[in-house]
Amino acid sequence: MTSVALLMAAGSGSRFGADRPKQYLSLAGRPVLRHAAEALLRDGGVDAILPVCASDSLAMVAAILEGLPTLPPVVGGATRQASVRAGLEALAGDPPALVLVHDGARPVVPPGTVPALLAALERHPGAIPAQPVTDTLKRGEAGLIQATVPRAGLFRAQTPQAFRFAPLLAAHRTATAEATDDAQLLEAAGLAVALLPGHEQNIKITWPEDLARMEAALTPPLLPRIGTGFDVHRLVAGRPMVLCGVTIPGPMGLDGHSDADVGLHALCDAIYGALAEGDIGRWFPPSEAQWKDADSARFLRHAAGRIAARGGVLANADVTLICERPKITPHATAMRERLAALLEVPLDRISVKATTTERLGFPGRGEGIAAQAAVCLLVPT
Repeated sequence: MTSVALLMAAGSGSRFGADRPKQYLSLAGRPVLRHAAEALLRDGGVDAILPVCASDSLAMVAAILEGLPTLPPVVGGATRQASVRAGLEALAGDPPALVLVHDGARPVVPPGTVPALLAALERHPGAIPAQPVTDTLKRGEAGLIQATVPRAGLFRAQTPQAFRFAPLLAAHRTATAEATDDAQLLEAAGLAVALLPGHEQNIKITWPEDLARMEAALTPPLLPRIGTGFDVHRLVAGRPMVLCGVTIPGPMGLDGHSDADVGLHALCDAIYGALAEGDIGRWFPPSEAQWKDADSARFLRHAAGRIAARGGVLANADVTLICERPKITPHATAMRERLAALLEVPLDRISVKATTTERLGFPGRGEGIAAQAAVCLLVPT
């Protein structure tokens, strides 16, 4: 192999304060460590990844990185320096020409970083990405400023850091003091390390607010999408009265191919409309016998699944039932609870209310019930 990346995941993450190390926490639906590994591989140039982790995390790390070009995980040491050396020694029997060292808690490697580092190794034994310090630096003690530190020529080191394998292994084997990064060991050995432009996106997750910031950065912008729906069914004897998923006892019910739940049908149409995916008749044609007397809850679950498939969320839904009877208010809370459960959203995102037509038209004459619905979805652009 020409190049191997050591993925450092042996730290305990004590400063973060979570119940497990930060590199294993979920970020945008996947572990931080998975993001870091995929970011290392994105631009090419890295032949394999060698994870370095705690002894009790070997199986978990292997599962997190499944499907990626990885070598069997190596158990790290008590310090980061000891962990890096453990990874290097594991490679020493069949060494690569180049090695990168990357923090497992850095989920973003900006495009172009790895190719630039590898190109720099043609001229130098080591190279790192770094950001110039732009803030004024103060040295403090006991809550008081002791001195202002000149920031000219100061940089914030990032990873991945890249090295020719042999010089880095030699620097680790001969080190007499603890270093905070691998570039420091090459500096101590008198070897040149190139500084390449870093990036503000290359954040090492250290505190809870770092994870929240990365979550926001990795979440695509959400576009509000509004949908409306309308449905009407006749009142007939001998049919169940099902409204918004709740069965209301009485002599009359709604006539239709399915259970004729006008509230759920209007809500489904509102969701499909917001997604520009047609209407309920497209997904569940009344000409198909399988939907005869079907529970309309199946339709709403499908509509909710379409929201999820698009990576969206339901911001809120508002259903209005239009009828003289039955009285809706006694059942409104149960209806809201049923809709919230079917859509898997908090209750405060669902509204169910009713109105009459002042005895005008077919609802006023008691011939049928109508419903209209409006939804707001947030869908990735």
